[in-house]
Amino acid sequence: MNQLSIKDRVAILNCLSEGMGVNATARVTGKSKNTILKLLADVGEACAAYQDRVMQGLTCKRIECDEIWSFVGSKQMNVRKNDPAHAEYGDVYTYTCIDPDTKLMPCWLVGTRNAASTRSFMEDLAPRIISERVQITTDGYPAYPEAIERTFGDHADYAYINKTFAGDGNVVEAKRRYSPTDMVKCENHTVSGNPDKKHISTSKVERSNLTLRMGNRRFTRLTNAFSKKLENHVHAIAFFWQVYNFVKIHGSIKTTPAMEAGVTDFLWSMEDVVLMAETNA
Repeated sequence: MNQLSIKDRVAILNCLSEGMGVNATARVTGKSKNTILKLLADVGEACAAYQDRVMQGLTCKRIECDEIWSFVGSKQMNVRKNDPAHAEYGDVYTYTCIDPDTKLMPCWLVGTRNAASTRSFMEDLAPRIISERVQITTDGYPAYPEAIERTFGDHADYAYINKTFAGDGNVVEAKRRYSPTDMVKCENHTVSGNPDKKHISTSKVERSNLTLRMGNRRFTRLTNAFSKKLENHVHAIAFFWQVYNFVKIHGSIKTTPAMEAGVTDFLWSMEDVVLMAETNA
């Protein structure tokens, strides 16, 4: 790994950041699969540590939260419960949140979709925001209200959205869909504070989740592209959000989310990511 030049590392990371899989990246760059995975692990770990350190003192006024499904090793129904090799296999949810104004992704959490993970996610998010009040919108997952009350207390105007989709009753056909059926009803529910009704929305975080699914091969639906190890999955997500926040210019704000939010004062290149990873090694 230490023999790779900065140019080689940049080339590998550019491929991964454009949604290419590890095998495809190996073919394009001429590097071995193990070399690419080692680089991803080193960079992913550094990206997670760096973003954890700099995503502090944020002045977000609004936050949208959601969860995105993926799996490691095999889907949950195929996990062999008594097989040690399948200990980390199964469904994995990535909790995400976004500031709709700056498009910044302050933090995320990879885990299972349960009350404990929801609380951990909110406990990570809350201290990063120094605004006196913040409006939070989530989906209707029942673990959110308790977690938000516990972490934000009286400083949050919180509402959630329940969406109802049309169902034709054909389970087999539903499994073949690339996207949900048409939404037939959307209900807003205020939980605490006085949220502005025109900003009760999860559309921005859902769009960022689509960006993650399209830009990270491990999330591609209806293919055999998935993470074989949970550790690699976590590293890939950390690297993805580093590129999203600091490297790629967001189309709607014409700069990077990190620059818009004041987290950094310059446009990062992929070489900056490599050098940051070296510094944090």
